Amino acid sequence: MSAFIVICTFKPDTDMTEVFAVVAEEVAQVKALEAEGRLGSVHLSLARGTVFIEVFALDETLALETVASLPMAKWWDLDVYPIQAPAIADGAA
Repeated sequence: MSAFIVICTFKPDTDMTEVFAVVAEEVAQVKALEAEGRLGSVHLSLARGTVFIEVFALDETLALETVASLPMAKWWDLDVYPIQAPAIADGAA
């Protein structure tokens, strides 16, 4: 499994009333994906209209498929970044 950060930016013409209407469905899907080990942290910046999602997948295509399964994905432009844990110097805890 590899780790990715997917940056999800709300499209300019997004009706946020529609977005808020699916919050409960979104939360349920996030919890299900977390339980499957496919999602890590999710961070929202309403001020910037951006969501940052940590995804665990075999490759970038599967990471994007995971995000696409979220109800809010239809309102997002997606950008995916492979990430890796920072190196820890010998003896550091």
